[in-house]
Amino acid sequence: MTHTEAYLALNLLPGIGPIRVQRLLERFESPERILTATGSELQSVSGIGREMADAIRDWENLVDVTEELRRMEEHGISALTLEDDAYPPALREIHNPPHLLYLKGEILDRDRHAIAVVGSRRITHYGRETARRLSFQLAHTGVTIISGLARGIDTAAHEAAIAAGGRTIAVLGSGIGNIYPPENAALAQRISENGAVLSEFPVLYVPDRQSFPLRNRIVSGMSQGILVVEAPSRSGALITANQAMEQGRNVYAVPGPIDRPSSEGCNRLIQDGAKLVIDSRDILDEMEMLFSLNSEPSSSGGSGSTSPVLEGLDDTERAVLAALGDEELPIDTIIETAEMPSAIVSGTLLRLEMKRLVKQLPGKYFVKLI
Repeated sequence: MTHTEAYLALNLLPGIGPIRVQRLLERFESPERILTATGSELQSVSGIGREMADAIRDWENLVDVTEELRRMEEHGISALTLEDDAYPPALREIHNPPHLLYLKGEILDRDRHAIAVVGSRRITHYGRETARRLSFQLAHTGVTIISGLARGIDTAAHEAAIAAGGRTIAVLGSGIGNIYPPENAALAQRISENGAVLSEFPVLYVPDRQSFPLRNRIVSGMSQGILVVEAPSRSGALITANQAMEQGRNVYAVPGPIDRPSSEGCNRLIQDGAKLVIDSRDILDEMEMLFSLNSEPSSSGGSGSTSPVLEGLDDTERAVLAALGDEELPIDTIIETAEMPSAIVSGTLLRLEMKRLVKQLPGKYFVKLI
């Protein structure tokens, strides 16, 4: 049995959970050793009673690792353990990280620059459009959008990130082979092609009331901060926000009308210290250090030398920068000169601002800083 297969066996056993697994690992050091321990050895671990010890001892008759591996192959799923290099580094920092993650898609190093976008399943037009706008802007600048694939705000955030040509990660409260809600199965497939779909639950796991709060700690744990777009006073999004605060993550919230129950949760978060967000720059300003944007253009060398900052620009960024010329220009003029769609120019200008190459002036005017 491989290291990963041993973790799969433990994960398939009901009732163990990440905290008990961690205690067992502290005692036995490896999942393989846990599965071969005696009953008395297992019961010496805090939280492991006789019934649980018996289940671990009898794991070969209770779970089918071979069948689980077959399901994973059928659905294009791989497994990540806490010891794997590809395991999200921010997630390792939380109190009870999952020791095994089911993964469909790919996690990249750039996904460290991530914001979770969450909110109510029952959303207003205001909530949907705000989630779309902010998620699109963030994704367009290179921020990975993390959410839970639920109806409402989650769906809007994932869709906007894909539309922006960015990356997005969905963390499920169900198994990856049993997408919930079912109408988001096609969206989950698109997400796996533009990021990743993750779950700590077995492939065909049916979601329940406990699985969604467990899922939320991963959503916040993988992120640098969490943005709550729209949420009533009693909302799972607020649980995620509280977990984010406990994990030392930044919490952002979009304000809403004071007479709408759908905005009460966000308004209370702001009242309690969450940063009020009306534009993606409110978040990006705090994330600036994550993007290694402090390099200044080189002032040395002759006319043939090229700044390291400029060498790192893509073709679109170079074209927009060239369209700016040497004077302050309104955005309409930049769009006309660059001969690009307004959405692309707007997103590119925002990226160039983050790289300290462009500054926005009052009245939607822009000026080069190099």
